[in-house]
Amino acid sequence: MKIANRKVTAERLVRDALDKAKHFADYNIFTFLNEEGALKKAREIDAKIAAGEKVGRLAGVPYALKDNFMSPEGDTTASAHILEGCASPITATAVEKLEAEGAIMIGRTNLDAFAHGSSTENSYFGPTLNAYDQSRVAGGSSGGSAVAVALDIVEFATGTDTGGSIRQPASFNGVYGLKPTYGCISRYGVVAMASSTDCIGFFTKTPGDMDLLMSVANGKDSKDLTTLDNYYHDSKLKKAKRIGVIKEFDNDSVDKNIKKALKKKCELLKSKGYEIVELEMPALKYALAAYYIIVPAEVASNLSRYDGVRYGFRSKKSEDLDALYSETRSEGFMPENKRRIMIGNFVLSSGFYDAYFLKAAKARTLIVEEYAKAFEKCDFILTPVAPNPAFKLGEKTNDPVAMYLEDAMSVPLNLAGVPGLTIPAGKNADGLPIGLQLIGPRRSDKSLIEFSKELTE
Repeated sequence: MKIANRKVTAERLVRDALDKAKHFADYNIFTFLNEEGALKKAREIDAKIAAGEKVGRLAGVPYALKDNFMSPEGDTTASAHILEGCASPITATAVEKLEAEGAIMIGRTNLDAFAHGSSTENSYFGPTLNAYDQSRVAGGSSGGSAVAVALDIVEFATGTDTGGSIRQPASFNGVYGLKPTYGCISRYGVVAMASSTDCIGFFTKTPGDMDLLMSVANGKDSKDLTTLDNYYHDSKLKKAKRIGVIKEFDNDSVDKNIKKALKKKCELLKSKGYEIVELEMPALKYALAAYYIIVPAEVASNLSRYDGVRYGFRSKKSEDLDALYSETRSEGFMPENKRRIMIGNFVLSSGFYDAYFLKAAKARTLIVEEYAKAFEKCDFILTPVAPNPAFKLGEKTNDPVAMYLEDAMSVPLNLAGVPGLTIPAGKNADGLPIGLQLIGPRRSDKSLIEFSKELTE
């Protein structure tokens, strides 16, 4: 609005954002700064405004793009060595929609390679540091995007969420982060992790900004057959009365400060006339196990295309085709990528498919049904995002199981396809942000965002 009213220029905003990005370079947020391209677009928008031409709803707003979204500016690496030097021939649908409204991408943000991780420590370019404590992780996989918003470099950033990769770093850095209903936003042009759980979403500073971005980005896309119709625009706001809390998530593994933050928000809702409903959801105990069978199986399939022949990095050690495949994948993938490929191929292998993958798929169905039953008793659910605030760099890198346990409260939503919104909920005694997540039924995204305003004191 300030740009359209000529109170500030798009070029000024973009220069300020680029200056901040350089100032916070030691946080390792960006893998590429789009300085020349961003300033060119800013000048074009300023010229349109000066000529009295109509501009979009995001005209001149700088944003950060998670480096697994394809676009012509810079290489799309997904922070993986095997995609180093890969120039994209296409532009992701979500990027096209944002930039059609005038948003300006100032840079690509760091992530766990191929979005495999919960800390952004698995990046080929090194870890991104937490916005509040540089000795701690930013969360992952969308750590770079979360920190870019938390440090006020940009107004918003894109992310992908396969099992908590938007919501968890949003919680660790004190910003809003939305995983929409599965299929709400097109995944076309985004490097795939696990196709049945991948979701495109955003980091913002306010619910209002999140609503605007969702209204821009959602909708059917002929290039992505999993996309839903434009339900977001036609959504009738649901008047919530009952808010559920999950009994199984109130256990000793959850940090006491997070429990306190949840209790405080429940008291706030009670004071505003809402009923708090305790939910028993026993099927959620299978979620983490099911997720780490289903997702690695899809990862193994999606990563099979990276062989050093068609694009990206190619090993120079190979003497024949088999060696080319082997050496390229050995050098190009990070340890976590390899771990998930091996697990995925194992659970899909002959003799183990029925024992593991099929059982996990059945558990997923139970989880879908569990949420459906829960939303018969309440309108929305309020839970922790993760059992702990941001942990120390290196604390869990040598213990994959401990790292996976950080996802226990976030992965069920992806298996069920329901939306979840991280909301800032204060800080602990060490000054680290605490986030809670609001969960709604499928297609309730707009109501969920609107209701989040009720949790502001």
